[in-house]
Amino acid sequence: MSNAAAARLLVEGCFEKTVCSGLNGLEYRILLSLPKSDPPANGYPVIYALDGDAVFGTLSEAARLQTRKPRGFDPVVIVGIGYPSREPFDMNRRCYDFTTPAPRENLPVRPGGEDWPPNGGADAFLQFIEQELRPMIEQEYPIDVGRQTLFGHSLGGLFVLHALFSRPNSFQNYVAGSPSAWWNHRAVFREKERFACSFPLPHDSSAPRLMLTIGEDELEGMVEDAERLQASLQSLAVHGFHSELVKFPGEGHVSVLPAALSRTVRFALTGSL
Repeated sequence: MSNAAAARLLVEGCFEKTVCSGLNGLEYRILLSLPKSDPPANGYPVIYALDGDAVFGTLSEAARLQTRKPRGFDPVVIVGIGYPSREPFDMNRRCYDFTTPAPRENLPVRPGGEDWPPNGGADAFLQFIEQELRPMIEQEYPIDVGRQTLFGHSLGGLFVLHALFSRPNSFQNYVAGSPSAWWNHRAVFREKERFACSFPLPHDSSAPRLMLTIGEDELEGMVEDAERLQASLQSLAVHGFHSELVKFPGEGHVSVLPAALSRTVRFALTGSL
């Protein structure tokens, strides 16, 4: 990874920097929200959020309000992962970064009939987060490596599930918002089966936690997929794996985001909801 550009102040406590990955050669706009208060004894917990250009402001403000003392949660660092375009949802970049490889015939027709952007870079993107971004953040700030959360929405929610099912020890908490489980003929359900086979875990291992969120007014198939996924994970509770599905009444695929982000802070900073 090339040296990151010096952080630029956005508003008080929030910064942005440009990072070029040495692994995939791609450039990322990294957004940082840093607490005013001192870190806990083990360092700050941290939430990594995909589609940072869309969610960083809302997530940072939710964290600022929910960590107010004397009754708030521990202060938390927010890391938004965005793109140089600054588009809320950069379809070309996110389609590549957030998906596993899928042949064209396994994908639905897009609303405008246009071709799908290049896909299949999820493992390379996860490698960037694990091997470049996280070490950079942990070197620059006092981070509690035992309290790290990954959040993603839509295709980002699909990526969160892929990260959980393929690299469950990467984070302690995973939040998959409105996951696009339909991708590649629902391949994520096959990933889930392989993940389930890893239980019970060795005695010295801790199970990660998963929160699924969905708006009740989203596409029927997406709601059903989220419900089906949650139901299929219930048998792992006896092995210490915590999963839950939170539905937000009256919310659609985009309007659900503020509620999901607010709940993410609570999920990330507490042992349970």
